Amino acid sequence: MSSLSLSPTPADLSITPRDRRFGRDDPQGRWWLNGDPIGSVFHTALSVTFPKGEAMFIEAVKAHRDGVPDKLAREIRAFTQQEVIHSREHVVFNRKAGEAGYDLSDLEADVDTVMEMIRQRPPIVNLMATIALEHYTAMLAAIMLKDPAMYAGAEPEWGALWKWHAIEEIEHKGVAYDTWLHATKDWSRWRRWKAKSLMMLAITTRFWPKRVRGMKALLKQDGLTGWRVTARIWWYLLGKPGVLRKSFLPWLAYFMPGFHPWNHDDRALIGKYESDYADALMPRQSSAPAVIAA
Repeated sequence: MSSLSLSPTPADLSITPRDRRFGRDDPQGRWWLNGDPIGSVFHTALSVTFPKGEAMFIEAVKAHRDGVPDKLAREIRAFTQQEVIHSREHVVFNRKAGEAGYDLSDLEADVDTVMEMIRQRPPIVNLMATIALEHYTAMLAAIMLKDPAMYAGAEPEWGALWKWHAIEEIEHKGVAYDTWLHATKDWSRWRRWKAKSLMMLAITTRFWPKRVRGMKALLKQDGLTGWRVTARIWWYLLGKPGVLRKSFLPWLAYFMPGFHPWNHDDRALIGKYESDYADALMPRQSSAPAVIAA
C-alpha cells in the first residue's frame, strides 16, 4: 500500500471555504491587539508574509496534483480557495496597517527576495518548504484558538480575522502533506524523511529570527527600542502567551517516523468558533476557483 493510502486524514473531513470580508470600513489601531504593541506587531509582521507566501503554497501544491485520488483533488481545490481568500484578507489587513502609519516596505521587500529565490528552485523543493510552513501555520493556529486570552480586547474585526484564518489553517493542514506523499510515492521512507526534515531545519533557522526582526522593525517605528523591548519580545515568544514555547513539542513531532499533521485531530478547536462564520460558508465547487476580488 502507498503512504498516501495510509494517510490518517479523517475520511469525514470537510474543508469548507468561508468567504468573509473583514474591516473594509474600519480603521486599524497600531496596537490593535488590546493596546499591546508586542502582540500587535507579532501578528502584523506575520501578516506581511501571507499574501505572497500563500500564493506560493497554492502553486507548490497545484504543481503536484496530477494523478491524485479524487478525495485529495477535492481537498486541493478547497485548500486553494481558502488560501486565495486568506491572501485577499491579509492584503486588506496589511493595507490598514499602512494606513495606521506603519511603513511595511522593508518587510515586503524581504518577502519579495524570498519569492525570487523560490522561483529558481525545483517544484518538489517548494513543496517541501510548503509542508514545513503549513505545519508552522497549523501549530500557531492551534495555539491561537486554544488560548481564549489571545484575542481578548482585540479590535473586533481584526481579532475575528485571525480566528477565522486559524480555523481554516487547521482544517486544511494535511492537504499539502498528502500531496507530498503522492508526489514522493516512489521515494523510500528514509529519503522522504531526510528531505523533509532537512527542509524543516532550514525553515526554522529563518522563521523565528525573521519574526523577531520584523517585530523590532515595526516597534522601532513606534519609538520602542533597546534591551527592554527585546526582552518583552522574547517574553511574548517564550513566556506569555509563549507562542514559540508552545510550538516546540508540535514542531518536534514533525521529525518522528510516521508523522502526519492529522495524527493529532484538533477539529474540536474549529467547532468552538465555526458558528461565528457559518453565514460565510461557500458552496462546494468541482472546479478550481477563480481569483476572488477584494
